[in-house]
Amino acid sequence: VQLQASGGGLVQPGGSLRLSCAASRRTFSNNAVGWFRQGPGKEREFVAAISWRGSSTNYADSVKGRFTISRDNAKNTVWLQMNSLKPEDTARYYCAASRLSIPNAERETYAYWGQGTLVTVSS
Repeated sequence: VQLQASGGGLVQPGGSLRLSCAASRRTFSNNAVGWFRQGPGKEREFVAAISWRGSSTNYADSVKGRFTISRDNAKNTVWLQMNSLKPEDTARYYCAASRLSIPNAERETYAYWGQGTLVTVSS
């Protein structure tokens, strides 16, 4: 079971990035997928999640209106489109597959984690 996150990098404030999370078919089968992030000296926190059908989403208040999560089960891929980025969005971003089918924010419900991709927002 593997999850591979990619798409991170250095971007200026106000810029955009699109993160991708690719996984084995088995990992994605009937699972919600979420993105979490961990900034320097901070706890890992929930960012966004999407149900296994893609019909329901959940966002942290700090990213609502700026980030959009989407998925294509045929491609076994989940994306996180990040717009209007702020310096406080700087973190390593992790994708994870939940044990549940609903887009929940609780870390404990996520069984499989990728290695993360680093996003740095700085001028």
